[in-house]
Amino acid sequence: MDINLIQAQIEADLSNAGSLQALEELRVKYLGRKGLIAELTSSIPALAVEDRGNFGKEVNALKSRLLSLIHEKEKSLAGDSGKAGNVDVDIGMPGIAAVLGSTHPITGIIDEICTIFSRMGFSVLEGPEVETEYNNFTGLNIPSEHPSRDAFDTFYLENYPKLLLRSHTSPVQVRAMKAHKPPLAVVVPGRVYRPDAVDASHLFMFHQVEGFLVDENIRFSDLKGTLEFFVKSVFSSDIKMRFRPHFFPFTEPSAEVDISCLICKGKGCSACGKKGWLEILGAGMIHPNVFKQVGYDQKKYTGFAFGMGIERIAMLKYGINDIRLFFENDLRFLKQF
Repeated sequence: MDINLIQAQIEADLSNAGSLQALEELRVKYLGRKGLIAELTSSIPALAVEDRGNFGKEVNALKSRLLSLIHEKEKSLAGDSGKAGNVDVDIGMPGIAAVLGSTHPITGIIDEICTIFSRMGFSVLEGPEVETEYNNFTGLNIPSEHPSRDAFDTFYLENYPKLLLRSHTSPVQVRAMKAHKPPLAVVVPGRVYRPDAVDASHLFMFHQVEGFLVDENIRFSDLKGTLEFFVKSVFSSDIKMRFRPHFFPFTEPSAEVDISCLICKGKGCSACGKKGWLEILGAGMIHPNVFKQVGYDQKKYTGFAFGMGIERIAMLKYGINDIRLFFENDLRFLKQF
């Protein structure tokens, strides 16, 4: 066989290859397992002994030359494919805009709340959603006979009866106080779980932010000042706030915190049940029994705690009347935020 004629034919074929696909077909034709180079190599044993060495060198040289030509042609075709003249596309057509997402309204409210308290010197902590019965109840002065500890009100894990899905973010208060000595100022955002029937104001999973501060000489007035700054920062400087006596096992004294209705400005409307006030959170001074559980000196330290539902804050701020809208993933609703 005339190697020079074969090389000339190969060069002509590669020169006429007008696409990467055509080039790949030529690669298989010449370099494949049943290609021309393989045929030439397999023919060597049939040659005279004195001719085998020279012919083998010529075949190897041809193979090297072929690989080099294919590589150069591949680079040339790859470069040309990026040119507008070789692309089957109308470059005058408008491009396809990338759809950008946005922060979910619940995430946005959590970030806003944490930022407000961070400005007041609070640290942001998170904790596990699967908690011990001690951290969720006992450490917070919630007695064994309390209704919230019943299986109808808490998601207990079937094979681990002492573990549960936390029903509030307050267990992190126990964890933080056991791990750190006062002074301590912390806010804890996160998901919580309660077996509530789903309706316009209840879900079996929702979000809370727990906050607490412990130091020497902390008074109820410190709690009021902190929460007043918070509600005015979230809603409006015109918002009024009031405390109503209440009971929580982990605080004493305890209070429900209301703000003036955002719609009627306290005059009374259907949104606030004609009362002029809207409940937003619970708060109080940390109970001495909680300090006892975590090993704090009850005579030296005092502190306050508060907790709020994030969905509740978001519904009030944005005028939303159904909590389920936050989690239905309807883009028509979510794109408003």
